[in-house]
Amino acid sequence: MTDTALSENKADVIVVGAGPAGSTTAYYLAKAGLDVLLLEKTAFPREKVCGDGLTPRATKQLVGMGIDISEEAGWLRNKGLRIIGGGVRLQLDWPELASYPDYGLVRKREDFDELLARQAQKAGARLHERCNVGAPIRDERTGHIIGVEAKLGEEKTPVTFHAPLVVAADGNSTRLSLHMGLHRREDRPMGVAVRTYFTSPRHDDDYLESWLELWDKRGTEDRLLPGYGWIFGMGDGTSNVGLGILNSSSAFKELDWREVLKTWCASMPADWGYTEENQVGPIRGAALPMAFNRQPHYTKGLLLVGDAGGLVNPFNGEGIAYAMESGQIAADVIVQANARQTPAQRELALQNYPRILKETYGGYYTLGRAFVKLIGNPRVMKVITQRGLTHPVLMKFTLKMLANLTDPTGGDAMDRIINGLSKVAPNS
Repeated sequence: MTDTALSENKADVIVVGAGPAGSTTAYYLAKAGLDVLLLEKTAFPREKVCGDGLTPRATKQLVGMGIDISEEAGWLRNKGLRIIGGGVRLQLDWPELASYPDYGLVRKREDFDELLARQAQKAGARLHERCNVGAPIRDERTGHIIGVEAKLGEEKTPVTFHAPLVVAADGNSTRLSLHMGLHRREDRPMGVAVRTYFTSPRHDDDYLESWLELWDKRGTEDRLLPGYGWIFGMGDGTSNVGLGILNSSSAFKELDWREVLKTWCASMPADWGYTEENQVGPIRGAALPMAFNRQPHYTKGLLLVGDAGGLVNPFNGEGIAYAMESGQIAADVIVQANARQTPAQRELALQNYPRILKETYGGYYTLGRAFVKLIGNPRVMKVITQRGLTHPVLMKFTLKMLANLTDPTGGDAMDRIINGLSKVAPNS
């Protein structure tokens, strides 16, 4: 291998995975002047299972990265959340806050991830597509990760990449983390999402829609399941229709969730078009790793961001906002660590990353874990859907709580209550 090839395979930081977490990390690292390799196992454009609906938290991150989120650029804006359950239909606007915009967005993951990856490239990140990362390369003396082995291109050419720091942004399966001995915590909630697309007259709906009643209609008695269904208009003639279910139910492993989705869609009004003949593509599913289900988020030169670190919000299954936020936090920590003069000082700075994550999300995720256990009880879930939705003020509070949309300082009484609860809850 030539000296030029060797230098091309070295960097300050390697980011494995060009989803929202990885591309955001790479963008901020490159913007700060660091040499960063962004390694993506597939080629863009590529599909990912997702609801495609973005809350104001994710919208803020897109604005911060300089992404063009105009309608002319293919984005559909939404005003808030429409909640349906217990015979009630409640429409709630996103809250007006100093910290977040008062609108969300919809965009298919098919090209959403590519937009972020190209933005990272524009900032200076070196992107390798069709780069399948395998085992980590470790320092024999310290055990620190100092690079990765990979197979590049359609020819699957073996190649090694070297950097003193590696970011695992390789999703829920995160093979890199497993190679480094970081396994999933069984005491943290896990969800599953399944979804498909239908051509529908509801494609330009300007509210995200959430259905709180999903029923298991097997046997003699219907069971209310711990999860929700969604309908998100895509603005392109189609709707994204799907459901998210938590593993806090005894039905989690028993049911075929694709069949549950089909049954739910069959119960919809015929003129919405959620029928087999209008279905666009197959039903696809994906896991939702929640509430820090893989820790520590930094160890021996490896930082975990997004789904690799289990950053999905247990209250609502939202992952993109937290993937992007954790990517920005990781990049900030790495940039500061890179400026330290000794290995010991750099390590001290890097150890701050998991502490910042716990300070930022730990208490809130602890509340979310309690919420998951609570709605795992069908009787509690029934009370929530039948009685809670009849109180608009309570539901406004619930929307802020579930979507994690508060002003950290100031704000209204609801903000102060939610922020106070998050602060006093253990941030494990």
